[in-house]
Amino acid sequence: MSVALILLVIAVIFITRSIKVVPQQNAWVVERLGKYHATLAPGLNFLVPFIDRVAYKHGLKEIPLDVPSQVCITRDNTQLQVDGVLYFQVTDPMRASYGASNYIVAITQLAQTTLRSVIGKLELDKTFEERDMINAQVVAAIDEAALNWGVKVLRYEIKDLTPPAEILRAMQAQITAEREKRAVIATSEGKRQEEINLAEGQKQAAIAKSEGEKQAAINNAQGQAAAITEVANATAVALARVGTAIRQPGGSEAVQLKVAELAVDAYSKLAQESTTTLVVPSNMTEVATLISSAMKMVQVQQRNEG
Repeated sequence: MSVALILLVIAVIFITRSIKVVPQQNAWVVERLGKYHATLAPGLNFLVPFIDRVAYKHGLKEIPLDVPSQVCITRDNTQLQVDGVLYFQVTDPMRASYGASNYIVAITQLAQTTLRSVIGKLELDKTFEERDMINAQVVAAIDEAALNWGVKVLRYEIKDLTPPAEILRAMQAQITAEREKRAVIATSEGKRQEEINLAEGQKQAAIAKSEGEKQAAINNAQGQAAAITEVANATAVALARVGTAIRQPGGSEAVQLKVAELAVDAYSKLAQESTTTLVVPSNMTEVATLISSAMKMVQVQQRNEG
C-alpha cells in the first residue's frame, strides 16, 4: 500500500509539473535548465517535469499605472505639484522578463524624469494650456525606451497640476481683473453702439423730415402754378366772352354804361372810406372823356382781333 501511495504521489507531481493551463490574455515564460525556452500561449501546454519550469507570468491586458506625485519647476521658476497615470501593455513577454529587473519601476521612473524635463521647457501659463502636448511627449519618450522591456506605452494623462498657494491667489486675482476688464469693455461697447444707433436714428429722422418738407414745397409750388394757370385761363375766357359780347348789337353802349357805373361806384367808395375832404371835379365831362377813351381802346382791340 505504501509503495502504491508513493507512486500515486509521484504521478500527481509529474502531471502537475508537466501540464499547464494558461488563462486567456496571459503569457507564461518557460525556462529549461535555467535558460529561456518558450512562451506558453493561452490554453493547454505540456512541459518536461523537473527540467522545464515557469519562470515568469505576464498579463497581456492594458495596465493603468499611477505615477507618484512630484514637484516640477517650470521655465519661469515656478514649482508645480504634478501627478498622472500611465497606461501600458506587455507586448513581448520574453523581453519583459529579461529586459529589465522590474519594468514597472523603470517605466515609473522614466515617466517622472521625462515629465520634469518637458515641464521645465514651458512657462507656468503654458503648462495648463499644453496638457495634450505634455502627455504626447511623455508617451513618446517612454515608448522609445520601453521597446527593450517588451512593453508598449499607450498613453499618459496628467491628473492634476497644483501650483503653490500664493501662485493660486495671484492667478485668481488675475482672472478676476481680466473678467472685470471684459465687463468694462462690454459696457463701453454697448454704450458706443447705443450712441451710434441714436445718431443714426436722428440722421434718418432729419433726412425724412427734409424729404417731407421738400415734397411739401414742391406740392405747394405745383398748386400755386396750377392756380395761376387756372386764373389765367379763366381770365382769358372771360375776356374772350367780353370781346364777343361787345361785337354784338348794343355791346358798345353796354360797355359805356358799365364803365360809367364803375366810375360812380369808385367815387362813392372813395367818399365813404376817405377820412379827409373829397374834392369832386367841377367838370363832370372829364368822366365822360374817360369813358370815351376806354371805348376807343376797346374798339382798337376789336379791330386788331378782326
